[in-house]
Amino acid sequence: MPKESDFFSSKNTVRKLTEADLIQVNTYLEPIKAFARTTYSSIYVIDYEKKGFDYVSDNPLFLCGNTADEVKQMGYAFYFKYVPKADLDLLLKINTIGFEFYETIPVENRLKYTITYDFLLRIPEGKAILINQKLTPMFLTSTGKIWKAICVVSLSSEEKSGNIKIYSKGENKIFKYDLKQNLWRTIQKVGLTNREKEVLHYSIRGYTINEIANEIFLSPDTIKFHRRKLFEKLEVNNITEAIAYATNNRLI
Repeated sequence: MPKESDFFSSKNTVRKLTEADLIQVNTYLEPIKAFARTTYSSIYVIDYEKKGFDYVSDNPLFLCGNTADEVKQMGYAFYFKYVPKADLDLLLKINTIGFEFYETIPVENRLKYTITYDFLLRIPEGKAILINQKLTPMFLTSTGKIWKAICVVSLSSEEKSGNIKIYSKGENKIFKYDLKQNLWRTIQKVGLTNREKEVLHYSIRGYTINEIANEIFLSPDTIKFHRRKLFEKLEVNNITEAIAYATNNRLI
């Protein structure tokens, strides 16, 4: 039977913090709180030394009918209560393979990497929604262990749980985990043209096809062409899915 402690890998045990470690975190939550007020995503911060949450944003998407303070107090018990058993096992596996991967990264580069994955979350209406979670280290200890990490939670653009990927800022490759073969595979990031990015940016702002055409002095048919190419590249069916995919995978 899984336990909350299973989420805290022995490979990343934070036992003793130095003065240099502690200096890193003076007032660090204030900019995170400011960011949380400007986004539709849910934000929370994990403390691996305390084995709990430092901060949970007040966003209903992630809270499952609880207040932010209640979820913060629950810590990892939240997952045991609201994540279906199969996906809870998946999260534990992601925890294991994620820390194993981070052990292979030079300490000086560990803050550059983000792991992203999808899992089901039960909501009060009795339904389960598929959400995407991105975890990025914020602070390392002097020995290179992940001390604190920020998580950004949003609705997933995928169809099922899993989709485990790790990427690094500035690199044109993604490490994708194959759950059937139990190994990491390296894939290239999808590349978007400047015009495709432009169409996405205007779509995010709520512009229609005709309005985008007027803004960038092209015909509506040309905008439709760029949208079709965009959907083919991202393997999505509509502009809403394209925006979600591009945002989740940092393509824009």
